[in-house]
Amino acid sequence: MTDQTNTIIKNGMRVIGAIAVAVIAYSGLVYARAYSESIQPSSFRSFSVSGEGKLTAIPDVAEFSFGVITQGGKNIADVQKQNTEKMNALVGFIKSQGVKDEDIKTQQFSIEPRYQYYDCSSRVIMSIGSEPTPCPPPDIVGYTITQSALVKVRDFDKIGAIMGELSQKGANSVSQLSFTIDDKTRIESEAREEAIKQAQDKARSIAKTGDFKIGKLLTITENVYQPVPMYRDAVGGYGKALSMEVAPVAPSIEPGSQEVSITVYLSYEIR
Repeated sequence: MTDQTNTIIKNGMRVIGAIAVAVIAYSGLVYARAYSESIQPSSFRSFSVSGEGKLTAIPDVAEFSFGVITQGGKNIADVQKQNTEKMNALVGFIKSQGVKDEDIKTQQFSIEPRYQYYDCSSRVIMSIGSEPTPCPPPDIVGYTITQSALVKVRDFDKIGAIMGELSQKGANSVSQLSFTIDDKTRIESEAREEAIKQAQDKARSIAKTGDFKIGKLLTITENVYQPVPMYRDAVGGYGKALSMEVAPVAPSIEPGSQEVSITVYLSYEIR
């Protein structure tokens, strides 16, 4: 093989090597760009819009809580028996008004001791100059049992009568009445559709004014707002407990309406 042939081969190898390096470098550049865009897609060429959808609906479920507080002596079994009998009687009355078992839920059950504390201030004064007399520890004089439950009522015509009767039948408190929508899925879906349509219309308007084309949808997020109004009871307060003295007149109950609001945020690529 002549020197001229070797030179030609070496030059060819150099050219091939240079081409290979250029291809690798270009491939790396393309990959880096694609990877960068996959992490933060078109952040430098994107825009965002928002839309709000509102839907007003009438609540179909009323919720309230009631409780029984029983104070007794040191025999916990006797105190618990009294409390349980009162609570079972109230639950039985609620069920007799057409409320189903699954719409009654125990919220709280607690047993707390009641103490008698001693005033030892006189003993401290008398013990000056002599050995101090220890103060006796507090004594347990009895127990207090508290039991409460959450009730769902679907027949609004019975709410006032049920709440009024409960306080007459031994409930120590009837409170926290609120109205809600049992199945919010359908209402939220309709509000969401309205919000997305509004955002899409806004995006098209912005693109037309800015003389650019809308690319692919990059992100979509939403916020849901649904206030839960409290009713104004017969004694003039929101969510106030009905005492046993208030019960003879059943409170007037009006569920009103609730507005479900959903705001969506859409981010588009600019082309």
